[in-house]
Amino acid sequence: MKFNGRLILFTLVLVVLATACKFFFGPELAWSGFSPVIAIALFSGFISRQKNMSFLLPLLSLFISDVVIQVLYTQGIFPYAGFYDGQWKNYLVLLLSTLIGWGLRGKKLSTVFAGALVAPTVFFLISNFMVWTGAEVAYSRDFSGLMNSYIAGLPFYKNALLATIVFLPVILFSYNYITQRKSELVLA
Repeated sequence: MKFNGRLILFTLVLVVLATACKFFFGPELAWSGFSPVIAIALFSGFISRQKNMSFLLPLLSLFISDVVIQVLYTQGIFPYAGFYDGQWKNYLVLLLSTLIGWGLRGKKLSTVFAGALVAPTVFFLISNFMVWTGAEVAYSRDFSGLMNSYIAGLPFYKNALLATIVFLPVILFSYNYITQRKSELVLA
């Protein structure tokens, strides 16, 4: 991934998209979790030739959107903070989506769809396991408590899965069009 004006424009578009989704969907419990961040992380793993740089795009888009949400929150415009205790764990789990993108890298559309299913599922399983083991939420420390944690997270999983299925092809198509003037849904 070579840095140029088109790539910077594309990155800004992704930041705006992530922020807009948080702003419009985050406060609505029925839509909470509908965000492009997993798709952005997968995409970055798919297309980045420099593996160390592949983490930058998802972290940058998530961090900047969190900063904007935090500013809106401090101004009383948004109902919850952009930054919270334990948030760094979600950032780390999100980066697993980039690693999944590395592993599924190829030129086939089947890898795009596999990633769109696998990455949100891994995020859901690990993040809800961390909720179950954490001190923030009181689930019983047995199998029943773990299952309750997963059941409580199902609406967020559904939204993350749907968002990844919707946003990943859009991001790939947009990237190809903005950076290479190709109107194709392929891995660059």
